[in-house]
Amino acid sequence: MRKLTVLALLLMLVVLPLAAQRRAIPFDSTVITKHEVTIKGQRVPYVATTGTQPVWDEDGKPIAGLFYTYYERSDVKDRAARPLVISFNGGPGSASVWMHIAYTGPRLLNIDDEGYPIQPYGIKENPYSILDIADIVYVNPVNTAYSRAADTLDQEKARKNFFGVNADIEYLAEWLNTFVTRKGRWASPKYLIGESYGTTRVSGLALALQDAQWMYLNGVILVSPTDLGIDRSGPVDAALRLPYYAATAWYHKKLPQDLQQKDLTAVLPEVEAFTIDKLIPAIVKGGFLEEDQKKQIAAQMARYSGLSEEVILQHNLDVPTSFFWKELLRDEGFTVGRLDSRYKGIDREDAGVRPDFNAELTAWLHAFTPAINIYLRDELRYKTDVKYNMFGPVHPWDNSNDQTGENLRQAMAQNPYLHVMIQSGYYDGACDYFNAKYSIWQMDPSGRLQDRLSWKGYRSGHMMYLRTEDLKTGNEDIRDFIRASLPKKGEPAKY
Repeated sequence: MRKLTVLALLLMLVVLPLAAQRRAIPFDSTVITKHEVTIKGQRVPYVATTGTQPVWDEDGKPIAGLFYTYYERSDVKDRAARPLVISFNGGPGSASVWMHIAYTGPRLLNIDDEGYPIQPYGIKENPYSILDIADIVYVNPVNTAYSRAADTLDQEKARKNFFGVNADIEYLAEWLNTFVTRKGRWASPKYLIGESYGTTRVSGLALALQDAQWMYLNGVILVSPTDLGIDRSGPVDAALRLPYYAATAWYHKKLPQDLQQKDLTAVLPEVEAFTIDKLIPAIVKGGFLEEDQKKQIAAQMARYSGLSEEVILQHNLDVPTSFFWKELLRDEGFTVGRLDSRYKGIDREDAGVRPDFNAELTAWLHAFTPAINIYLRDELRYKTDVKYNMFGPVHPWDNSNDQTGENLRQAMAQNPYLHVMIQSGYYDGACDYFNAKYSIWQMDPSGRLQDRLSWKGYRSGHMMYLRTEDLKTGNEDIRDFIRASLPKKGEPAKY
């Protein structure tokens, strides 16, 4: 017996270091901690569960482990009536870190009131978190954060199973079924919130959860949505950028004085009307547009965009966003950010047609990466040597057959309880606010769903909540959306 014990100890001394060297995380693990946070002046106790849950193949074998963080308010007696918010970020390939520690969660990273990095890095309480009215789980798809595919899965199978619009939706729907079952949340009103590519993900999940998992939602929140597979190619695509250009030019004081002295929300309706009524028809005519009319359109575009009439004509009225980011502040020696055009960058040279780097993303990675590593390890007690992937390897991503906008419409049509809210930052040049409005208009061509579709605009960029004022307002809008989409007691889901 003694020899066996010694042998077992020797094996542990050999195996444990080898496991540590592999930097692997178990596919099924949990670490539970207890906390409190003050939200809107109210002390809210909660339990945080941080861990992994498997993804299984059709034979029931684990082929990946998804890392998640789950927050439950601990003084709630009726869990069945308590909303559950399921949160995804985008990329694809991005961890669910951004909304986790900068928007809806109970902790915030240290940044200034406009969203710029400050030191020392770290975490503080989020007084605007939605944890007072809803429990939240932040889910990280394969290869993001600490989520990983099995070592035994070859690259081809991994891509087939995980790295594409529809594969992503399919395995995550199955994973959510298991999560909801394990946590006993089938009775709870459920909400999906996605940001950027996460909006593609949750729009598809809304229907997949209904059709394949028989799980029905109360709401979907789209933060800075993608095009959701809704076609806008050609003249429409070219024209829809102008309102975003106007917002950015207004912010940087590049508009004519009569426009500059107005509030942003007074300027934009004028630009939107011009875009729909005049710019789209003009671009449709292409090279057959009369020369004097082309110059009139270019002059109006120059007035609204902060660009010169000359460069607009050089681009035949179709100015790429990359050129706009380079050109707007070229005379000042700066570029503007893609995801948030309030941010400025400095290029190697003023010449060129696109910025050298994304000024805003560099700033965000600067602030977020230390904060999430500190938070998970020191406060949530999840300790590992595995690298936290802010952005993980998921490419090439299969974007074929993206019908997610139509998926969401169909889910709404089938489920009278389901409401949708879009949140957009006016200075977001990647998923701009006017394209988000266009998505709402085109997603519901019948107009029968209008009373369950809403849009909110904010005076910042892609992650509008990085600006403290929008953090407060955005979370309050989510609270109002959840309250409005909860049916009255006994109210049936029917038309």
